[in-house]
Amino acid sequence: MLGLQYFSFEEVWTPWFLFGMTALVILYFYVIGPWREKHAAAEPSATVLQKLMFVTSALLLYLAHGGPLNLLGHLMFTFHMVNMSISYLIVPPMLLLSIPAFVWRKVFSRPAWRKLKFLMNPISTLILFNLLFSIYHVPMVHDYVMTNFFVHRLYYLILFITSLMMWWQIACPVPEWNRLTDLKKLAYVFANGILLTPACALIIFASSPMYAIYSDPLVWVQAMGYCVSGDPSRLLDLFDGPQFFNLMSPVEDQQLGGIVMKLVQELMYGLILGYIFTHWFKREHKDDELPNSNPGTA
Repeated sequence: MLGLQYFSFEEVWTPWFLFGMTALVILYFYVIGPWREKHAAAEPSATVLQKLMFVTSALLLYLAHGGPLNLLGHLMFTFHMVNMSISYLIVPPMLLLSIPAFVWRKVFSRPAWRKLKFLMNPISTLILFNLLFSIYHVPMVHDYVMTNFFVHRLYYLILFITSLMMWWQIACPVPEWNRLTDLKKLAYVFANGILLTPACALIIFASSPMYAIYSDPLVWVQAMGYCVSGDPSRLLDLFDGPQFFNLMSPVEDQQLGGIVMKLVQELMYGLILGYIFTHWFKREHKDDELPNSNPGTA
């Protein structure tokens, strides 16, 4: 099982994180159910698709940050990039669209949010997310973040928030707050793909290991301290380092991780581009599909 059999149930499944995500799902169903009936009865509730998307996004977040994928991400760079893809390319649009518009209106109804409105400029969100994502994959920054617990949690939280801000421009859940036309959204998605490419290319075409956490046993043990209980140095007595769990060399693992990130990015952006283009095309040609109201005219 990719080496998971060497770790305890708590280390693989992180029950406390599972309880947290379960509580979040319960809160979601309370808000769209009893709370809505009491405070916003006139508003439409969440659809079956929205409920399914929210539960799925919560499950994916749990697997990436508390389930087996979290531990595997400390053993192989490929799984680390799978986690990054799930957390910042797949979950954010699902999460935004799964929450009904009345919830977003209620959350951002306070005047204090207006002072931060400048942060939601499409260009700012585009640059901010891609800049933070690219900086994170600079080897020195990556190893520092992965071996410092507080910095690790803070950076991941900020990266997740900025990913929501970026995806908000594309999958805005409140129609009247939509700032981009369909054509501008197409350009926005295309620009995202371009800005994310250098980080992926740097990883894919590197000829030597870039990240010490996946090649240096001492650095790896330090990072594993956040995944295992007790003294993490005992891992060196049992295994010779992350290479014990990896059938590939560090360079091959690194290259595969970059390819996974690029493929998921292309898939997600391709699906979004297709969705936006289809809806734009239908709206532009809606009048052509209407029957002629005056058959006598040419």
